[in-house]
Amino acid sequence: MRAEGTFTVTAFAPTDLAPEPAVTTGLPVGVATMEKRFDGGVAGRSATLFTSAFDQGSGVGTYVAMESFEGSVDGRAGAFNFVHSATTSGSDRTAEFFAIVPGSGTGELAGITGAGGMSVDADGTHRVWFDYEIG
Repeated sequence: MRAEGTFTVTAFAPTDLAPEPAVTTGLPVGVATMEKRFDGGVAGRSATLFTSAFDQGSGVGTYVAMESFEGSVDGRAGAFNFVHSATTSGSDRTAEFFAIVPGSGTGELAGITGAGGMSVDADGTHRVWFDYEIG
């Protein structure tokens, strides 16, 4: 089954967390927490741990995010975790990885498995989709 929705980032808070001992590379590594709001066939909110090696000026880098989602997917209420990552050279999105964490579902989403993806429309609309099964 496929569920689709849109989302907005409602909070993004960089943290002071850094690897120790520090290693200097060509791109700075950062950690932040995020909150998102979802609407549509995917409706609810998520709390996210977000890590990246990214250059704000050029838009070059890679991120890895672990999200804890609570809400509904196609009307089924519950919560689950999903992980995603992608790389950009400033104008594209490549090497995308997106997966629902097995065993993380609760409520009517207990047993959820699958994958999905994210995209950003030219007008800035952020989209998400899950290709999922509930077993």
